[in-house]
Amino acid sequence: MNPTQQTTDDAGLDPSGIDRGARRGRNGGRWAWRAGIAAVLIAWLVLGSLGGPTVGRLSEVQENDNADFLPKQAESTLVSNEAAKFVDSNALPYFVLIQREAGITPADLAEANEFLAKVPALDLGNGSTIGDYLAAPARTVIPSEDRKALLLTVELDGDRVDDVVHEGETVLYAAAAVMRTEIRQDLTPAGLQVYVTGPGGVFADFVVAFGGIDGILLGVALAVVFVILLIVYRSPILPIAVLLTAVLGLALAALVVYPLAENGVLELNGQSQGILFILVVGAATDYSLLLVSRYKEELHDYTSKYDAMRIAWRASIEPIAASAATVILGLLCLLLSQLGNTKGLGPVGAIGIAGALIASMSFLPAILLAFGRRIFWPSIPRVDHVHARDQVGGRKLWGRVSGLVGNSPRKVWAITALALLASAAFLPTFNASGISQEDLFLDEVESVTGQEQLARHFDAGAGTPVQILTPVARADQVIRTASQVDGVGEASASQAPGVPPKVVEGKVLVQATLEVAADSPEATKVVEHLRTELDTVSPDILVGGNTAINLDVLDASERDLRVIIPAILAVIFVVLMLLLRSITAAVLLVVANVISFGATVGVSALMFNHVFGFPGADPSIPLYAFVFLVALGIDYSIFLMTRVREESQAQGTRPGILIGLAVTGGVITSAGVVLAATFSALAVLPILFLVQIAFMVAFGVLLDTTVVRSLLVPALAYDIGKKAWWPSKLSRAGE
Repeated sequence: MNPTQQTTDDAGLDPSGIDRGARRGRNGGRWAWRAGIAAVLIAWLVLGSLGGPTVGRLSEVQENDNADFLPKQAESTLVSNEAAKFVDSNALPYFVLIQREAGITPADLAEANEFLAKVPALDLGNGSTIGDYLAAPARTVIPSEDRKALLLTVELDGDRVDDVVHEGETVLYAAAAVMRTEIRQDLTPAGLQVYVTGPGGVFADFVVAFGGIDGILLGVALAVVFVILLIVYRSPILPIAVLLTAVLGLALAALVVYPLAENGVLELNGQSQGILFILVVGAATDYSLLLVSRYKEELHDYTSKYDAMRIAWRASIEPIAASAATVILGLLCLLLSQLGNTKGLGPVGAIGIAGALIASMSFLPAILLAFGRRIFWPSIPRVDHVHARDQVGGRKLWGRVSGLVGNSPRKVWAITALALLASAAFLPTFNASGISQEDLFLDEVESVTGQEQLARHFDAGAGTPVQILTPVARADQVIRTASQVDGVGEASASQAPGVPPKVVEGKVLVQATLEVAADSPEATKVVEHLRTELDTVSPDILVGGNTAINLDVLDASERDLRVIIPAILAVIFVVLMLLLRSITAAVLLVVANVISFGATVGVSALMFNHVFGFPGADPSIPLYAFVFLVALGIDYSIFLMTRVREESQAQGTRPGILIGLAVTGGVITSAGVVLAATFSALAVLPILFLVQIAFMVAFGVLLDTTVVRSLLVPALAYDIGKKAWWPSKLSRAGE
């Protein structure tokens, strides 16, 4: 029977019911395939049952304190370690701000004192109370100078706030929740405006903001990908198989990440957990799209699904593994960071990509073979020897694109490069100098509103003073110098009025209150100026506190950019050179992706500054964006150029470029859309950092797949011709 006339199913019989002789002799081989498929599916079922619950428990091993992310040699870290000697415990303060615009009355003051007396007895759950975790007795009520507000401070033991007290709730969150409940019952009915704010209140609201990371974020990402896959495949079954692959890859990653984070081997925070979810879902889907596309292509040539999968798997493993290796090595370059949260994202993300790779190249082939051609229903591929390469120069989209590149390559790459460079010209306007706590949340939250109201009635830096560690002999001079620095309100070495300064090992701790919000970019400039002035007094004087921590984070982020970006580029270049056996092609792809990154940051700067009105960005944003856009963006060029190389060996370089572009155009663009949509899911969490990352990566990936990989790279390679493969043998072959 002519295979072009054959209608194939996977039951071993043709439609007439006649046993296919070609398959009868291969029954033993089929049974070996089936046994292998069953073993793989059972193994993944076990892994999924173990790893699924672990995904939901990752938030239990998060660490979200900026101070813990700084290197040990940072000045603020040194001060923090020494400052612990001046107090009995590591306190985390919660500020309760009570205000009445008409003015605080004696009755209001009495209500405030009564509330303060109740605080230690408030039930946190499981029989524990706030009093069990107090670092010091609740402070007295402090009235503001304008007599319109009262300030109460509740200090919990910072070393114990991560204890779980009720249904997974930590002391950190439960304390804020029970105080807010008590406030609604006792104080707000009296017409008072009350806010639980300060560091404790802000951290508690972060817990709420990241509360959707396990369910909402993952659910939105999977739902978005499912819809896109339905459109791409026009099949109701195949998208489920691809999503199941992504979920199992995440389960495998969680099984590795959880114990490592629990035992302090790596650091996991809310941001890196969210990015882990998105990376695994996006990467697993991309790898699946590439494998499924090649498998479907081979089904048009092979009667046996096993033969088709063997050819497809062998053809796909090299580009997919190279792509995964590039991203993994790029992420591992983050280990060079001085910041614990950035350093932690490296191995966390690398483990996630490895999980996606393993699931895509083992579980997915098994499930595809288990269902056979029926998994593509209703568009079941038949043996008709129709190939995507036949589209070159045709009327379909990617045939027209390849025709455009072949007809006017120099004009295409010149115009494309000019447009990208014009966008990149706005890169210097990208503001990544840091933001205040008030700007971290996109939703209105109580702690942020409370901070704003606190600044109206008290010194903006009240409650979070700058800490200055000085030899006792220099204390008076330090106080005078600090008080003269613009932005510093007052400075004192006394922990309470009338109490002599505490001296430890010949040093005292001076506390200076800032006139601007302690977490604002303006405050970091004040501390930077303060450090400069105090260095003239003595180099032994150290400046710390929350504002100094923010300054040290900014300095460490700038250093990371200078060190990590060149390291990532070097790693990517080496991987590309080894994969493509070409120095020229590796240089071309790296340069193209760097230009794409510059254009993305430039456009993002325009959008953030003039459309969205964002106040700025976290200093780590540029590095994160670079890692994701360059390391992930290079994937699509790898997918393209490996296929181009394969076709060039048979057809010549220039025909191979056009064939490779036509063949991979649809699947790579689909993969880019999926990854962009997946990262866009980060925007469901009301955190400015994640929303900005979502926009930059989504836009950058779409730019890379629709412009860089579709026009710039193939047009440049076509114009260069066989020299694009130098120094490999292909560079000496025909055009």
